[in-house]
Amino acid sequence: MSGSPSSLERAAARTLVKNYLHVQPGENVIVESWTHTLPMASAMVDEVRRVGAGASLTYENDDAWWRTVERKQTKLLGRLTDPDWAALKAADAYVMFWGPGDSARVEETPVKNMDETANWFDRWYRVAQSTGLRGLRMDMGFVTDTRARQWGVRTKTWTNRLLEGCLVDPKELAANGKRLSRSFSGTKKVRITHPNGTDVEVALAGVPARIFEGYPHPRDKAYGPYDMMANVPAGKFLVALDAKTAEGRIVSTHPSYDLTWYPWQRYSGGTFEFSEGKLASFSFEHGEAEFAKHYAQGTPGKERTGQLEIGLNPKIKDVPYADDKERGRIRLRVGGNEYSGGSNPSDFTGCISLAGSEIIVDGTSVIRAGKIL
Repeated sequence: MSGSPSSLERAAARTLVKNYLHVQPGENVIVESWTHTLPMASAMVDEVRRVGAGASLTYENDDAWWRTVERKQTKLLGRLTDPDWAALKAADAYVMFWGPGDSARVEETPVKNMDETANWFDRWYRVAQSTGLRGLRMDMGFVTDTRARQWGVRTKTWTNRLLEGCLVDPKELAANGKRLSRSFSGTKKVRITHPNGTDVEVALAGVPARIFEGYPHPRDKAYGPYDMMANVPAGKFLVALDAKTAEGRIVSTHPSYDLTWYPWQRYSGGTFEFSEGKLASFSFEHGEAEFAKHYAQGTPGKERTGQLEIGLNPKIKDVPYADDKERGRIRLRVGGNEYSGGSNPSDFTGCISLAGSEIIVDGTSVIRAGKIL
């Protein structure tokens, strides 16, 4: 992924800088890149400067990073320098790309060592929250040749689909999200059906939904402590569920990708069966052993419904790691939901992904055949 930015990368960068980050003349913007994301990072720098703001590119060379790991200096990688902290405090906006690019090697590295490389995490977000930083996390950093082979997609196709998802006007995503919010406000019963045998009823927890339309939400108490950084491409509606209500069955139509467990997993051919408010059974054609392993280790509440997610982005379709943003697709999660404002504290979370369903809220259809009404 070396060389000059493509025309699509430049177009996406322009949209993100102007419409998502709202970078203003005179502001200070940091763009953080790895080796495999340099072309898009350079496009972001160019667009920041185009609007009259200052841009600083921070670059982590993959080869140098891995040599540090080989010397068993992972704790050093997890300790940012004083200039790093000073720059963060002075920044108005921040753009980060996921890395390093050798994802196969990442998954072969002991979890303890990988955790040590991120010891800066909690302090970084505290500082970002205190300064009102606005930021973007670029999902195209997830695109690597190893993962493309693993998920059976072409690297260029995957990249382009993510970039096209970044071209969507965030105002459109926000409008669809607000329309859903009105339907899902309060404590209500939700029925999800699909011709594949899905017919499950759950209930809302009665807390406000969250809309992830691509705008950063610094110092917004309605959002979580990390939401001054928005994930792009964007487009997701999320609402917490009542942990005591669940009856019926939900059957997946598409794989789901879970980044909460390490190494990352893909689950397909899944079914959740609920009875008397609890997950009575689960099965997967692919990934069941890993799901069962983590489920067995989960804390109480893992068997209860956690949250419902609905995609809002019309440009996303069958995109690994962005599947939850495809317009009309849903993910039903079990387990912890404190992040979405619920009261389930479980450390476990697992989901089923379903496209083309109908969702009925208190007798009124709000989604039919995957289309937001």
